[in-house]
Amino acid sequence: MTDPDTPVRRVLLLAHTGREAAREVAKAFVDALTSHDIVVRLLVKEADDLAIDPSLFDPTIEVVGEAERPGDDCEVALVVGGDGTILRAAELTYESGTPLLGVNLGHVGFLAEAEVDDVESTIEAIVQRRYTWEERLTLDVGIYQDKELVASTFALNEASVEKAARERMLEVVVEVDGRPLSRWGCDGVVCATPTGSTAYNFSAGGPVVWPGVEALLMVPISAHALFARPMVVAPDSVLAVEVLAGTEGAGVLWCDGRRTVDLAPGARIEVRRAAHPVRLVRLHDSPFTDRLVAKFDLPVEGWRGSAERRRRTTGDADA
Repeated sequence: MTDPDTPVRRVLLLAHTGREAAREVAKAFVDALTSHDIVVRLLVKEADDLAIDPSLFDPTIEVVGEAERPGDDCEVALVVGGDGTILRAAELTYESGTPLLGVNLGHVGFLAEAEVDDVESTIEAIVQRRYTWEERLTLDVGIYQDKELVASTFALNEASVEKAARERMLEVVVEVDGRPLSRWGCDGVVCATPTGSTAYNFSAGGPVVWPGVEALLMVPISAHALFARPMVVAPDSVLAVEVLAGTEGAGVLWCDGRRTVDLAPGARIEVRRAAHPVRLVRLHDSPFTDRLVAKFDLPVEGWRGSAERRRRTTGDADA
């Protein structure tokens, strides 16, 4: 029974309920957190998918709609799934700034902090508030037509301008800080954050940028041009991509692979650092280098380094 004099603790739980494994893990989190007098908040559809009756729990499960700012008053958003689920969680909690704690059930899972085998330790960390978070730079994306702002959104990983028709190239002019840089006939242009450098940016040939680096990235996709290299610019720079007015067909803007805006010839997309970062929860003080090695299964056999560093990394007392 919850003590009425104790401040209410809330955790938003978001899960990829289309997967049986995610449903089972989500139910385990619901049972464990409520047993510690923490209120669990679920989206309506996900509560239905989990076959949960809120009245059977003490404290009672809160069920809300996506439009109700589900992250408000929640100390953390616990996300069960892969990076796509975490990107959806970032979208749902962007205005509230709720820290995201990802439990990976996907393949690579760069954004997740815990694996599915870490459920018990993750529950303990939440209950004991034994976690920190780091703020990740996000993008503010504005779409203009005839100098009029027609749409705006944000991105945690990337905003990509792409051709809409496979048989046609996209003709664009790119700009940095108000100055034209180059004209490209290409399949598209990716504007990414350091967080997104291991996502679409990486697939397009862009550099991996450590999350502690504040910067914006621009990477052309299959550009037919002499100068078509990935670029890293200052975090306060403004990137722009203009779809040439004479371009046949149209383009499309993708943000984090989730939100799209159709682009007509003459459209202008401006990308700058957003005012609101996304907070990613950290349970372990592990370097990003270790995460890269683990997620990409990079070969590091033969590494010696210093004896002290080997002991800290491998736990080998004889190093």
